[in-house]
Amino acid sequence: MEGGKTFNRWLVVVGALLIQVSLGAIYIYSVFKPGLKARFPDWSNTDLALPSMLVLLFFGLATIFAGRVQDRIGPRYVAMAGAVMLGLGLLIASRAGSLLTFTLGFGVIGGLGIGTAYVCPIATCVKWFPDKRGLISGLAVAGFGGGGLVFAPVAKALILSVGVMNTFLYLGTIFFIVVMVGAMFMVTPPTGYCPPGWTPPAAASGTGCSLGADYTWQEMVRTSRFWLLWLAYFAGCSAGFLIIMNTVNIWQSFSILALVPQFPTIPKDAYLDILTKGTTAVMAISVMNALGRILWGKISDSIGRKNTLYIMFLYSGAVMLALNWLTSFPLFLIGVMSVGFCFGGFLGVFPAVTADYFGTRNMGVNYGCMFMAYGTAGLFGPWIAPKLMEVVKEVPFESVTAGVVAVKTYAAGNYIASFVIAGVMCLVSILLIRIVPAAVRKG
Repeated sequence: MEGGKTFNRWLVVVGALLIQVSLGAIYIYSVFKPGLKARFPDWSNTDLALPSMLVLLFFGLATIFAGRVQDRIGPRYVAMAGAVMLGLGLLIASRAGSLLTFTLGFGVIGGLGIGTAYVCPIATCVKWFPDKRGLISGLAVAGFGGGGLVFAPVAKALILSVGVMNTFLYLGTIFFIVVMVGAMFMVTPPTGYCPPGWTPPAAASGTGCSLGADYTWQEMVRTSRFWLLWLAYFAGCSAGFLIIMNTVNIWQSFSILALVPQFPTIPKDAYLDILTKGTTAVMAISVMNALGRILWGKISDSIGRKNTLYIMFLYSGAVMLALNWLTSFPLFLIGVMSVGFCFGGFLGVFPAVTADYFGTRNMGVNYGCMFMAYGTAGLFGPWIAPKLMEVVKEVPFESVTAGVVAVKTYAAGNYIASFVIAGVMCLVSILLIRIVPAAVRKG
């Protein structure tokens, strides 16, 4: 199959979706929090957040090294190595008796496994589809955005039947098998491959189907265009993570503060309704996250990468600046779905952007370097909202646990400072994209 003459390139997309749906389960960590809190009552909320923050960091770091290796030896065995690390990490997490061990398994080893496998289908797909680079980049990562929809109900069912710790073991086994199967479809096309019947815009320059020069990662990071694009990617992902990782808490503050004039203590039914709507918002974001990866990628093929990025950053920035006033549930839902839609778009378009500006020969390691914007945003975005939140009122509410009603308090806050920072970052990114120099050929 390595010759590429009889291999159906769409099989690579099938393999990519299998891999990415499994890896995308990273977004369902909040499903495990109640069970982990019950299993380890001495863990604080900060302790519970630590594994999810580190998994994003090590995810991003792994894409650099895995990308470089897959550029040299091909994507199949690198993806398989990612499957092994992810399965091993969740096995360790399932047997953890301390925060350190759990974080090592889930956050560090699991994150390294996710990043190792993640970069392979992206780098492989853009090489097979130079004629549909934006669309295929979106498809290649769409499964990642939709992984939460697939595995959230699976995880909930497993937690109820076998407990939270055994759930990590079962999911680790599932992910290992599915990623291994997807890895079998990871085949590199011949050098200079072009789809039959398609003429690349720059074919006359004699470099096959590459639209720009093939940069090494060392050459790439010495260019101003790389850092301008990196900063813009960081800004877009920061806004997305701010919402994705804090949706339920933000909605709780909005809705609880709205109910205070009616209820000195929020009744249990009203509080349960708030939680239900928060969960609905999380699921809606997952849908838009996945759709955004495909649709924005397709749009970028039609109107150009820069024009698409202008629209996404303007859209996301405007919504972030307005979000503090979108306090009714329908408006809130539209707002967070919009941010999720753009977040998915950034992840769908930036692989194509990286290939356009820096070539496809070293796509694995080059996109790994670009993808560190995502990993860095994974630390900044989720952190900035609770850090800058201003507590408005400590509101009592009725909570039901095992049929027993107890009155607790919720620190309802104002998130406007973090919304403004994220919104301004997105709008400034329009200027960054505007001054990115055009793709050129070396020599």
